Amino acid sequence: MSKSKNIKRQDYGLFRVATAIPTVKVADVEYNLKQHIQLLHEAHDEGVQLLVFPELSLTGYTCADLFHHRPLLDAAVQAIMHLAEAARGIDMAVIVGAPLTHCNRLYNCAVLLGDGQVIGIVPKIYLPNYNEFYESRWFASGTEIKPGSRISLGELGGTSYNNINFGPNYLFDFEGVTVGIEICEDLWVPMPPSSRMALAGANVIVNLSCSDEVLGKHAYLRRMIEAQSGRLVCAYVYASAGFGESSTDLVFAGKGMIAENGSIVAESERFKLEPSLKIADVDIEKLMVLRRTQTTFTQMIQQPEETTFYSEFRRIMEPTQNGYATIGLTKLTTPDFEKKLYRTVVPTPFVPAEGEDMEARCSEIFNIQVHGLVTRLSHINCRTAVIGISGGLDSTLALLVTVRAFDKLGWDRKRIIGITMPGFGTSGRTYNNSIGLMESLGITSQEISIKDSVNQHFKDLDVDSSVHDVTYENCQARERTQILMDMSNKTGGIVIGTGDLSELALGWCTYNGDHMSMYAVNVSIPKTLVKYLVKWVALSSVDQRSKEILLDIFDTPISPELIPTDEQGNIAQKTEDLVGPYELHDFFLYHSFRFGASPKKIYFLARKAYDGIYDNATILKWLRTFFRRFFQQQFKRSCLPDGPKVGTVSISPRGDWRMPSDACASLWLKECDEISIK
Repeated sequence: MSKSKNIKRQDYGLFRVATAIPTVKVADVEYNLKQHIQLLHEAHDEGVQLLVFPELSLTGYTCADLFHHRPLLDAAVQAIMHLAEAARGIDMAVIVGAPLTHCNRLYNCAVLLGDGQVIGIVPKIYLPNYNEFYESRWFASGTEIKPGSRISLGELGGTSYNNINFGPNYLFDFEGVTVGIEICEDLWVPMPPSSRMALAGANVIVNLSCSDEVLGKHAYLRRMIEAQSGRLVCAYVYASAGFGESSTDLVFAGKGMIAENGSIVAESERFKLEPSLKIADVDIEKLMVLRRTQTTFTQMIQQPEETTFYSEFRRIMEPTQNGYATIGLTKLTTPDFEKKLYRTVVPTPFVPAEGEDMEARCSEIFNIQVHGLVTRLSHINCRTAVIGISGGLDSTLALLVTVRAFDKLGWDRKRIIGITMPGFGTSGRTYNNSIGLMESLGITSQEISIKDSVNQHFKDLDVDSSVHDVTYENCQARERTQILMDMSNKTGGIVIGTGDLSELALGWCTYNGDHMSMYAVNVSIPKTLVKYLVKWVALSSVDQRSKEILLDIFDTPISPELIPTDEQGNIAQKTEDLVGPYELHDFFLYHSFRFGASPKKIYFLARKAYDGIYDNATILKWLRTFFRRFFQQQFKRSCLPDGPKVGTVSISPRGDWRMPSDACASLWLKECDEISIK
């Protein structure tokens, strides 16, 4: 690859790939070559680093017995060299399909080329012999090729295309991106070659295919590609032939699919009559983090030799035993991801995306919470559940979960004791909503004011109640927790925790106050999802009165209500004014915790996700706050009560997050300081 154009840009761990589906004319190699060159240049203009064409794309897949004819095979060889020449000076790897002969055998091949070179050739291994596909009539399996084989194509314009690496056991390395190649049927077998490639280091798998359209097949293939990319923790780039292939017995609609770790991230339109290019920026850095954290990924390599299956599988992968050789290429030019990103960055990663089955997703989340609480309640056989009801989002969701759990157990809702504890900052809106919700849901409702007891506490501690500092606030939070704990003792029950994941990540809770409970149902539910779930319950499964209250709670500003209200009795203390927008913090938490993303990468992604919503200075300000608070407040997470894990992000000290309370944030904060606001 050309080094002269290798401009220094921030890659953020991303790699730009594309599927190219040309229109073809069966056996008209000259026409097909022109289509390839056109798509090649279009892809280069978009900064594509790896371009994948379909199976046998230079000749057409449906040539049948014409594959035995010398003119077609010679034209295919010439087309490969011409395409390589067309790619000279272009920093892009191109993989194209063509038939090639070697040692009196014909192979269905994927050819990797770039910058005027043919880097390597990988033959298809598994040849279908069913329905209309009888590939072994024309082609041999790549398993017949001896290790270390080379193939020669000839010369073109003084450039030699000879002594090219040829075989099924090659991976191709682009400085951190390792590409493995399989062809069509290879994916459908019980143990696809890509499985071995991934364990040998490939993080991008490409598949050159020519898959016909049969009712229901596309949906199955789509699921299979998603599953393989998830199983291998890789990017999977699938290009299948389209318009122009013979329709004698089959129809080919042109499928371009790019998957990443179990999800399709880009997909071309089928049944198009024109050539198509589908581009996506896949996150290689994320994939490598997931591979390192999912320790079972490499366990197959470490199985004992006594196990026949695994010992044989190890020998295939061992580099010293004819395993996958790695061919080095010069690093490809990094696209300008700042200018254009071929990747959807969701601003609310914890919330079900548009187009998903909302009912199913929300129901699953809610039922995980409910089932965890049902298990705990039935195990300890308690008489009551005690919850502090503030009229805010968190306590509302905890109450809804508890009500559903009691209904599931067949217990009387009156055994749920909801206590509203008005204090110095309680607004009329939240007070009325707390009382109204408890009544509409039919639980036992109690009101215990904390004002007198907290004032007595201030007097005992010689605290000036006119100074609204952290002592003023935390005395109230701890008094409420004491009431709940003592009431649970009195009634033979447990205290249901209301705090959510976002508050725990920021440490926005009072140690041994709202921080503590006997079972915390919201412990892995971030604030953005709490809001979503409350609204979902309101619109799906409650009576009209409860619905009205829940929707008003949904619209109420988030506040701990520990500072006195304004003169009109409205909430004066708004959490997001103090610690920042929860949607930003949830975004930071997701990418930092789930994928180990650096502050610079998170800042880049946040700017893409919140373009037009938050300016760069605001994003950077709260990003720094997030990392500072996340490290400072770890001690609160080190002693969390039990609670159900719901999603892939959980910070229980007994499970997903092990971090010393004395860890320093200096590296992360330093990187935040190095970010320039553009």
